[in-house]
Amino acid sequence: MTSLPDLKSSFSQLIAIPSISALEAEQDMSNQGVIDLLHNWFDDLGFQCSIQPVPNSRQKHNLIASFGTGRGGLLLAGHTDTVPFDEGRWSQDPFTLTEKDNRWYGLGTCDMKGFFALVLAAVKDMPLAQFKRPLHILASADEETTMNGAKAFAAAKSIAPDYAIIGEPTGLKPVYMHKGHLTQGIRVTGRSGHSSDPAKGLNAIEIMHQVMGQLLKLKQHLAENYREEAFSVPYPTMNFGHIHGGDAANRICGCCDLHIDIRPLPGLALEELEQLVTNYLTPINETYPGSIHVAPLYPGSESFADDANGSWTRLVAELSANAPEVVNYATEAPYISKLGCQTLVLGPGSIEQAHQPDEFLDTIYIDQTISLLKKLIYQACIK
Repeated sequence: MTSLPDLKSSFSQLIAIPSISALEAEQDMSNQGVIDLLHNWFDDLGFQCSIQPVPNSRQKHNLIASFGTGRGGLLLAGHTDTVPFDEGRWSQDPFTLTEKDNRWYGLGTCDMKGFFALVLAAVKDMPLAQFKRPLHILASADEETTMNGAKAFAAAKSIAPDYAIIGEPTGLKPVYMHKGHLTQGIRVTGRSGHSSDPAKGLNAIEIMHQVMGQLLKLKQHLAENYREEAFSVPYPTMNFGHIHGGDAANRICGCCDLHIDIRPLPGLALEELEQLVTNYLTPINETYPGSIHVAPLYPGSESFADDANGSWTRLVAELSANAPEVVNYATEAPYISKLGCQTLVLGPGSIEQAHQPDEFLDTIYIDQTISLLKKLIYQACIK
């Protein structure tokens, strides 16, 4: 059985290796160190390990570690990257595991490098020789930004598990559905000039006013035509998060930018949502040809839905003693589920600690998670 000092050592090693994902090149880091560490751990246990470069990334890699071959079995998935941290707002070094008040502090303890240490501890206690179906462990790249790691792995279809668990922090509650996420930047290009003669210019702020009016109509359309009562906010949301235009009161504004955020429900694909935005802005584009440009601010995330009453959902709910639920944040689940497996999001810790200074994992989850993982592996791979 894995001792607490051994587990703390595993956590410490993971946390000590920076693996920040960022869209800005100056903050972005390779995850190679974490991948190499995980490779060594699972290779030593007899897993077949493969490291795969992730396309369209900056030196990022996925790791797939498998015990057993063939179809079926279980996939335990997680991401190796973290968000950047707010220097000066942490009470201790984010790359040093710190224990205080029954909490383990460190960047990635909760979201979610620590999950791999708990998987390792669970697997060490399993009778691997008794496996009838394979166990796969996926360590992916760039979940916090592009999700290119999970997207590439799903597209390759190198494995075909029956079931999957994605170890995001859900308080060990099985999550079977979540919204997607689309962000777009809308730029209106007008023609600047002196404010004393408006006819000699084209005011981008005035055009953006019309754009916002059309987007508010789309917002109402989404709320009236798409609904899923399981969510606390049961319709797609749209948020105007940033706007800027002009440089002086006596100049006609030549450029105005608006950033929007839309959270679609399952059944509303990002491609369809992007087309809706285009359609609603078409009348303005026709009036002012070439003045409106729409582009993603960063890659979007699809929504996800599995069967709330499916056999895997019911089994995991029973073993975890937690009812299935839905959440508003996005995960790799829509891409992992493309492997053809029943997919749930379930892991230790609270999403409230994710992306926060002094991120921590409450130690109450440690034994609970290891025990639950062993039960899930037994059900999917041995029974």
